[in-house]
Amino acid sequence: MSDVNFRRIRTNGIWMHVAEQGTGPLVVLLHGFPEFWYSWRHQITFLANKGYHAVAPDLRGYGDSDSPLSPSSYSIFHLVGDIVGLLDHFGEQQAFVVGHDWGAFIGWCLSTFRPDRVRGFVSLCVPFYQRDPKNKTVESCRKVFGDDFYLCQFQEPGRAERAFARYDYLTVMKKLLLITKTDNLIAPFGMELIDYLETPSILPPWITEEELQVYADKFQESGFTGAFNYYRALDLNWEVLAAWDGTKVSIPAKFIVGDKDIGFECSGTREYVSGDVFKRFVPNLEVVIILDGHHYIHQEKPQQISEEILSFLLKFSGN
Repeated sequence: MSDVNFRRIRTNGIWMHVAEQGTGPLVVLLHGFPEFWYSWRHQITFLANKGYHAVAPDLRGYGDSDSPLSPSSYSIFHLVGDIVGLLDHFGEQQAFVVGHDWGAFIGWCLSTFRPDRVRGFVSLCVPFYQRDPKNKTVESCRKVFGDDFYLCQFQEPGRAERAFARYDYLTVMKKLLLITKTDNLIAPFGMELIDYLETPSILPPWITEEELQVYADKFQESGFTGAFNYYRALDLNWEVLAAWDGTKVSIPAKFIVGDKDIGFECSGTREYVSGDVFKRFVPNLEVVIILDGHHYIHQEKPQQISEEILSFLLKFSGN
């Protein structure tokens, strides 16, 4: 990927590493867990070739960006502030934003807090949800899925780090990036999630051993604490988001999800996405359900997802 340029910029009190390519309207690509800018390797070049300035940062705690130690440094205010500072760095009042997994959550919140900075938002896999005013996030998950749900296991500082350390990084990435079953997010009682997850013996056609090694090498450098801190700040986010209860997302948005995504069948997500409630809170919304698509859909079906993103951008950029 010799045409992709890299640099570190100062934003919101941290140094953020970014990959960028192309010129034109700014498109910011926000990755999820457990990834870094590299997860957008297909889209960044595709969008650059279509006349856009594609920028894929390593979010704080990931890759070559700064990784504060305290979970309190991973509140949604910090995460959104990082992206606002990124736009400021490039001198752009507005940008298109595309987010996957945690990046989607950040994109929804950015679109809620600062709709003046977002021309349009594309969310992969994570829909916009209203905050539950009665139950904190982790408490809600414990009630529904139990203490051994992945999100709950990640809460205790050091616990998941110690469990993950029992495996080499390539094996960890195979276990995490190639997960396909919702049931695998809940470990049996007394077992750590990473021990419960299977290591695929055969790779799917959408990713190679060499690509998985890129992830493994990067997480070997950075560790997983920064990534886990996003989950450890969930209840803090629940508290600070109270002021936005009932707020709608007013900007144009597109939601793309695979019909076999590990979260799509979970807790009525399919019904929520297909029904009226989602669109009630995101009035200017387009929904696309990709057949035979899983969670890391932008890597699994790169051409199809790139075209879906482009079709949205063309509606609002005039390219």
